[in-house]
Amino acid sequence: MEKHGPLKGLIIADFSQLAQGPFATQMLSDMGAEVVKIEPVTGDWMRHYSYGNLYPEGESISFVSFNRNKRSIALNLKDPEQKKIAIGIIRKSDILVENFRPGVMERLDLGYDKMKTINPRLVYCSSSGYGASGPYLKRPGQDLMAQSISGSAALNGKKGDIPMATAVGQADLLTSLFIVQSVLAAVYSREKTGRGQKIEANLLNSAVGFHVQEITAFLHKGSNPERSESGIPNPWLGAPYGIYHTKDGYLSVGMNSVRKLARVMSFAKYDSDEFESNNIMENRDGIRRDFEEVFRQKTTSEWLDTLLANDIWCSQVNTFEEMVEDPQIKHNNMILEYEHPTVGTVKTTGFPVSFSDTPQRISRPAPLLNEHAAEILKEFCEYDDHQVNDFLLKDSTG
Repeated sequence: MEKHGPLKGLIIADFSQLAQGPFATQMLSDMGAEVVKIEPVTGDWMRHYSYGNLYPEGESISFVSFNRNKRSIALNLKDPEQKKIAIGIIRKSDILVENFRPGVMERLDLGYDKMKTINPRLVYCSSSGYGASGPYLKRPGQDLMAQSISGSAALNGKKGDIPMATAVGQADLLTSLFIVQSVLAAVYSREKTGRGQKIEANLLNSAVGFHVQEITAFLHKGSNPERSESGIPNPWLGAPYGIYHTKDGYLSVGMNSVRKLARVMSFAKYDSDEFESNNIMENRDGIRRDFEEVFRQKTTSEWLDTLLANDIWCSQVNTFEEMVEDPQIKHNNMILEYEHPTVGTVKTTGFPVSFSDTPQRISRPAPLLNEHAAEILKEFCEYDDHQVNDFLLKDSTG
């Protein structure tokens, strides 16, 4: 099936599982790269785990979310013959992505030092929980752990509450983004030098690096920020920033002058020079509570009409159900559909970035396990039909 997008022609050997690696390679495949997903014979771990325990027609909704536009082959990497197949794929690849625990690829004799002798132009990306060395080397690395150790969980929630991790896998998906930008930077460097290189990413560094502003502020101040008692969603920000109850729902208010907001809302108490700032830390919880009493007097729609007409930074607060019907979401084409061989119609997110000359499209659904073994074996390892049939027979019988 023909690939589309600006990365058409780039080949990726994808050994990754769960979220951080597969989301990165999905982004690359969405931009046109050819991704060969090399799975264990039991399949990617995410085939057997799913958000909400959702398995439409037996397929994990989590796996389907992170693996469109890829081809799958299932290999036992401890089997010498099947390892040769993996090496055949690597030999023809531009990029390799893996997120086994540190040392696993080396024990399989598929580590970077060995693979660069086979393919000197290979960009080899390893991703882990905490890094390839150090005191946490043997600890299990997972998104919640990375959020917790990085300090980010301690920023969320109200004063006095337990620390709160974000609902989305922040460390996982941030690492995915860092992988994408890093491997593409390395491909660019290779065009200058003719050599590939190894890249190492990890969840903990991604979570820490993402909080550059918050951590820099802490290092300057020298003490931890205090979370708000009333629910201002950032401990470094003051009034009027936050989410407010309205008569029929919720409204978010960004960084605005307290005085300007008060004037637009006809709230005389805060319409004075001392409230000119758009980030008042002193008595921020009291100010927020006062504004919430006023916000509760009108509907979200009524407040939006008034506030937006006066250039107040604000928006409605959508549920997912409301978000998919939001006119801007529809205009941006951020909800797409494609057909899957077992699930049927899959509804999922669209492409966050657009390209004028090389537009992306969904050319493949998330693959069934080992679905593309025959074509991968012929394309990367020059197997003939007899060898393909032997492989498939061996695979089916274990």
